[in-house]
Amino acid sequence: MPSLFRRRPYMISYRLILLLFVWSWNSGPAAAQVLDTNSYFAPILIDEVIIKSSDKGFDIKDFIERIKNDTTFYKAFRSMHLVTYNAENDIRIFEKKGNKVKASLTSETKQIARNGCRTMNVLEEKVTGDFYNRKKEYNYYTAELYASLFFTKGKICGEDNIVKGQLEKSVNGKGSLEKNKARLKQLMFNPGSRIQGIPFMGNKSAIFDADIARMYNFRLAVEDKNGVPCYLFEATPKKEYTSEVVYKQFRTWFRQSDYSIVSRDYALSYSTLAYDFDVTIHVDLQQKGDLLLPVYISYRGNWYAFTKGREKVSFTAKFDY
Repeated sequence: MPSLFRRRPYMISYRLILLLFVWSWNSGPAAAQVLDTNSYFAPILIDEVIIKSSDKGFDIKDFIERIKNDTTFYKAFRSMHLVTYNAENDIRIFEKKGNKVKASLTSETKQIARNGCRTMNVLEEKVTGDFYNRKKEYNYYTAELYASLFFTKGKICGEDNIVKGQLEKSVNGKGSLEKNKARLKQLMFNPGSRIQGIPFMGNKSAIFDADIARMYNFRLAVEDKNGVPCYLFEATPKKEYTSEVVYKQFRTWFRQSDYSIVSRDYALSYSTLAYDFDVTIHVDLQQKGDLLLPVYISYRGNWYAFTKGREKVSFTAKFDY
């Protein structure tokens, strides 16, 4: 694994910036921040404590490449297929106008992983409204997508947590549900990348592309998250570009010890004549033995597609291993 800390010829420039830059915050030297305008990627506001943490300098290029190419997040979700856990599921469908719940599902499920296979038992379930149709099929598209990601029918065997090529492979799934599952996976597991197959969006989701990166303010800080020392990477759109970009918030906490993801927040919204969406997602991960696994997910979305109509949905999922 390449180190983030390497000797760089521009290391001295950081020291000069530190001497010449006026403190932006008044909370003391540990909270001071420096604007790195020499980054190959985009100007990034960096906590001074990060620069002082190593006399070798902080390699921004390596760090951004690590964010772009991260697989720990996706691997954590694939690792769920290999372990036994209990889950608390709460899905709520809202009226198209207002915040009144029109249908819901709350349940407790138990996945059992044994001898290379997994099955799932529904321990408790409560349903309101028209969550299901008479055949106990999902009436709502978001609920169907949720079920496809976190519910298991029958016995499934032969799975692994290898991530290489899996997201690309899922994009080639047949049928609209499979293709939309693939896009949802890209949003959740590889945010900031180009999302294939969504019309009128182009590369607007690709915040690391130079023409999109210029529309954002970037920040790198040191911050504890869920009791774990982390590096926080944050991207927020500049005010003049808020309506032009897809990601309205992008925050990821990387564990300092090995740069695995501890938590992630992202908010997305975009509007065209054919569709619109406004979605916020939060995910927490924890180390369980030798595996990094999701422990909490929250989602709130208001979206419209010409072929599907409008859905306003929220869900939370809690996992106990």
